[in-house]
Amino acid sequence: MGRPRTNDAAVRERLVACATEMFATRPQESVSVRALATAAGTSTAAVYTLFQGKDGLIREVRDQAVAGLFQDLTAVPDAESALEDLYALAAAYRRWGREHRHLYTVLFGGAQSFVPSARVGDRDPVRPLVAAVDRAVAGRILAGDTTLIAVSLWVALHGLVTLELAGGLSGTAAETAFRSTIDAVLRGWATPTAFSGIRRTHPAP
Repeated sequence: MGRPRTNDAAVRERLVACATEMFATRPQESVSVRALATAAGTSTAAVYTLFQGKDGLIREVRDQAVAGLFQDLTAVPDAESALEDLYALAAAYRRWGREHRHLYTVLFGGAQSFVPSARVGDRDPVRPLVAAVDRAVAGRILAGDTTLIAVSLWVALHGLVTLELAGGLSGTAAETAFRSTIDAVLRGWATPTAFSGIRRTHPAP
């Protein structure tokens, strides 16, 4: 009879969950393989067997965060206008960050940061945003370099979400800041004819 498998899917899930929380709340160098294994109720050998060590576990946490954010943003249905697409994507990004605070922290400022670049991969979380910006530029709603516009919008969103997760913004103040900040960024890139139409008149989802 073969030896029972101890490093199974359940152990893998526990390690990823514990690593996500620990890397989001502590400096990467302070988290040891032993601490990860203890938190997950398993052995250090499991970390090496399943992930080839701490770096492999970090990559898995990051990959899951990337996949989750990409899935939520690509699930946003296309609107009639590129401008509405951008507002909907911004709201979806904010919602994902608030609902997955540990993953968000790991992805955008924890163990391994994600940095938007000029080269966007097929499953890059900013790809839907870049596509919507492309559409807005083609429709003469926004004017400028697509990558620069997308990155400026991401920077604003990241700042808003980070402040919310840290408790610096909440309630009505957070809603107002979200609407006014996204308006301001889009107006900054708007063509003269589109400028006056960029204004939210109802609460963000």
